[in-house]
Amino acid sequence: MRLDGIHHVTNITGDAPQNVDFYTGRLGLRLVKKTVNQDDPTVYHLFYADEQGSPGADITFFEYPGAQPGRAGAGMVHTIVWRVGSDAALDFWAERMGVEREPERVRFADPEGLHHELVVAAVPDRPLVAEHPEIPAEHALQGFEGVRAYARNAELRTAPFLDALGFERDAGRWSTRGAERGGWIEYEPAPDEPPIPGAGTVHHVAWSSELDEQEQWIERVAAAGGRPTPVIDRFWFRSVYFREPSGVLFEIATKGPGFSTDEDPAHLGEKLILPPAFEHLRAQVEPILTPLPDPRASWTRT
Repeated sequence: MRLDGIHHVTNITGDAPQNVDFYTGRLGLRLVKKTVNQDDPTVYHLFYADEQGSPGADITFFEYPGAQPGRAGAGMVHTIVWRVGSDAALDFWAERMGVEREPERVRFADPEGLHHELVVAAVPDRPLVAEHPEIPAEHALQGFEGVRAYARNAELRTAPFLDALGFERDAGRWSTRGAERGGWIEYEPAPDEPPIPGAGTVHHVAWSSELDEQEQWIERVAAAGGRPTPVIDRFWFRSVYFREPSGVLFEIATKGPGFSTDEDPAHLGEKLILPPAFEHLRAQVEPILTPLPDPRASWTRT
């Protein structure tokens, strides 16, 4: 039983319209689900991914309007690493983002300071690509490669825990590969300044599992010394949460049922969708959410 790479990465934004504009307009991802934070249904939870809303390409945001900028520190992911298909794609993104290309990567930040890194994929995994009129398919983002986090004494505190979960070590990087995909988390020495959760910071990283494995993962995490939650039904997937010893919040999320469970795949993300358990709150929450346009409404399709 192995975790199937990264399922999604969830972050915080203070400005949903700006967030939609950047992640769909600049990065070329598809808004695949416009819903609410199930732990706080007064705020948005926005999901961006490839065309199918696949695990492995799904970056999500809780919107807390006007949230102050945060600062990554010990126990937090600070950089999201994406795959692209070639050196030419790195050139394309360096130009598009207005940054200098480094020999093997391109680095930039979103408008709120969340750091991203692009690297050429060297894996057999299926590319997870979204359509965008300004981004050739061969240059599009292809899903997650890994994440970088800050920690103190990761080798002593976190290594045995991740080893017990089936991650494989290479220096400060721990990788996991399942039947379909792989991914990794790499730990770097934490800065002296304390972390500040806020806009432009990562809330948690989720790893993929099969639908029938959650109870086994709870047992495995607990045996390794973690404190997992019970299985929580998020409707589009089922989740277990826990912190690894360095403090990074992990989630194990199932690959399904998926975002097309309650929407036509051709129209994902076009309107506010509430899971059935939250539908009775629509009249209360919809008026307080910032209206968001359909990012693809103005596209000219050929």
